[in-house]
Amino acid sequence: MTKNTGNQGRSDDRKQSPSVLDNFKPLLLDVAVPLGSYYLFRDGFGMSTFAALAWSSVVPAVRTLWALARERKVNGLAGLILVVNVVSLLLSFVSGDPRLMLAKDSGISSTVAIGILVSVRLGRPMMTAGMKPFLVKGDPAKEAAWERLMAGAVAGSADFRRKERTFSVVWGLALLAECVVRVVGAYTVPVDTMVWLGTVIMVGTIGIAVVISGALAVGPMERMLDAEVEAGKAPAPAVAV
Repeated sequence: MTKNTGNQGRSDDRKQSPSVLDNFKPLLLDVAVPLGSYYLFRDGFGMSTFAALAWSSVVPAVRTLWALARERKVNGLAGLILVVNVVSLLLSFVSGDPRLMLAKDSGISSTVAIGILVSVRLGRPMMTAGMKPFLVKGDPAKEAAWERLMAGAVAGSADFRRKERTFSVVWGLALLAECVVRVVGAYTVPVDTMVWLGTVIMVGTIGIAVVISGALAVGPMERMLDAEVEAGKAPAPAVAV
């Protein structure tokens, strides 16, 4: 009977512990879905820029309104994407310049970049939502170690939180640099070339950000997390009486 109870407890822990997809879902909904759907509607379905932007705004709009109605707060990334799309829709009304349209494509990444950097300044780094699942991997022991390190309850907490901020700073600066390069390219490179070169720049930026953020933040944080998990397993020192 005791054995079955233990198995049941472990089963309950697995059910309660969030999966990687659960933790990563907000970032997918707020960034990947709107950005991917914009290009799908525009390039895959042949919609106009205006129509593609309008339809790709649906997810962030619903997310923002739902968070406002249910939680009485604005969803950060969803709100940023929504603002960018609204501004882009207004630009589509007033200009038919293809170079402006190319420059506009960098609007999402630049706004998200600024939002990420501001979130670091406010002490709530946005990119943590996407990084944490890869470090914790749904493991309750790692989840507990993460919480101890983030709460400042153990040695190494300050360094751990500094690395957490570094991760978001790297991505914010990378996306901001990508925006600048794409805007410059939109007005200096032939339009037909920039159409495909913009995608190359974006993919290259993501690759560089992954490497740098991995070396400066993810790798060291993973080692600190593993060390804290081991420290949590160590028996408490005996108290002299």
